Amino acid sequence: MKAVRKFDEKRYSYADYLQWHDEERYELIDGEPVLMSPAPNRAHQTISRNLEYHIFSFLQDRSCHVFDAPFDVRLEPHPIPDEASFHVVQPDIVVVCDPAKLDDHGCIGAPDWVIEIVSPSTASKDHIIKRQLYEQFGVREYWIVQPLDKILLVYRLLADGKYGKPDVYCSEDAVTVGILPELKIDLREVFRDLPS
Repeated sequence: MKAVRKFDEKRYSYADYLQWHDEERYELIDGEPVLMSPAPNRAHQTISRNLEYHIFSFLQDRSCHVFDAPFDVRLEPHPIPDEASFHVVQPDIVVVCDPAKLDDHGCIGAPDWVIEIVSPSTASKDHIIKRQLYEQFGVREYWIVQPLDKILLVYRLLADGKYGKPDVYCSEDAVTVGILPELKIDLREVFRDLPS
């Protein structure tokens, strides 16, 4: 049985995070380590693959880039030293359109678009904690995919820097991506091939 890392009651930075070489994966929420859930299930992986395929195909020969987890996103202003970075997340899928935000470790600053695929163990984190973080740090578009219900919630950053009410889509809808208006994603394709 492997040991679980013990943490002191202190605020950890990205510099600390880089020293952890556990088999476990963590995110940092305001300097507090949060253990990530185990490997995603098949439905989660199917949805992730289908979404990333459509996004990747569209972004060929464009300046934006798509990445999937594990991929460190440091939600801090750019540039910032590792010891001053206290918000590190690993979204399921991210799109970054400013290459200056990319380095060898991932992304520094808010990606343009974040997608989280909800599992029962991550639902409250994705809907509450991460939504607030992504809003606070200026992620322009945040999608929450709910595999069990085959529903998509889309939050878009308004002029006041806040997310409005989410647009809700079902598995029969096609969704125009706000940050990339030429890209329309058919949710029938996203939810295709899910295990029954």
